[in-house]
Amino acid sequence: MNQRKNKPVIGISIGDINGISAEVTIKALLDNRLQKLITPVIYAHGKAMTFYRKQLELEDFNFMQIRNIDEVHNRKTNLINVVDESPEVIPGVETQEAGKMALAALEHAIEDLKSGKIDGLVTAPLNKNNINSPEKKFIGHTEFLTEAFGGEESLMFLVAEDIRVGLVTGHIPVSQITKNISAENIRKKLNLMIDSLKNDFGISKPKVAVLGLNPHAGEDGLLGDEEDKIIKPVVSEFKDKGHLIFGPYPSDGFFGMLHHKKFDGILAMYHDQGLIPFKTLAFETGVNFTAGLTIVRTSPDHGTAYNIAGKNIADEGSMRAAIMQAYDIIRNRMGWEEEEEG
Repeated sequence: MNQRKNKPVIGISIGDINGISAEVTIKALLDNRLQKLITPVIYAHGKAMTFYRKQLELEDFNFMQIRNIDEVHNRKTNLINVVDESPEVIPGVETQEAGKMALAALEHAIEDLKSGKIDGLVTAPLNKNNINSPEKKFIGHTEFLTEAFGGEESLMFLVAEDIRVGLVTGHIPVSQITKNISAENIRKKLNLMIDSLKNDFGISKPKVAVLGLNPHAGEDGLLGDEEDKIIKPVVSEFKDKGHLIFGPYPSDGFFGMLHHKKFDGILAMYHDQGLIPFKTLAFETGVNFTAGLTIVRTSPDHGTAYNIAGKNIADEGSMRAAIMQAYDIIRNRMGWEEEEEG
């Protein structure tokens, strides 16, 4: 790839063009600091991006349309059209055409990731309703990318400056959570988290907290026995191997007393147990990272936000953080040094 040393090429799949994806992408890429660090490639359609540039009066945003990734220009924001014709852009409205383009953008970016022509991927928010079809079931980016890259396991890892939360179970119904809380699953997710903290975040001896499943972490069996029968033995097993693993902790008191600041990572048992406190503490800067894959994928931790689409009030902080996190993880994996300015 024709790229300057230490300047990764990072793809951005545009997600749902009728949500805030295009707006936060444009605003984030207007940050000159990003342009010095990465070469961005947007997978979308030029007409859709031009619509928002005019609608939001962000005329300083410019991009160069290229036919394929081989034409990437390292000093420009590049854009690849993933569909022949751009669907009509209707801010705040769910349409099947927008869903088809979101899927096309993701699939095109995945192909370029597989060929090694981009170094990482940032996925902008999409709508699971209009991206799904009878032919292709879409549960979430994490599961879709895990399948695409042949990973048996991955970890949904929500990260911000002073909090990192991983999940044992992700996008499954609440009624299925207990069935999926097993020693094997907890063990797998803990190993993924430890490896990621070391290799992706540069923490040589990570300290990890494990949350309980039940209220008050089971209250010594009074409110459930999963802690005593499943979680505690796994924690002891990892401790015996020399890992700094602690718990299980009652999640309400753990976050209420800000104990997350004492740990490099927190393993939650299910989606809302981890994501509610994470988004409460780090909504504007939080990043969703898929750990455990051979490729680097991050995403802002918010959704399409149809209610504010096209109004120029969406905060790009999480998208900017997602791009920067992808850059940092790529740099850590490659062993790159910080590049001097000048």
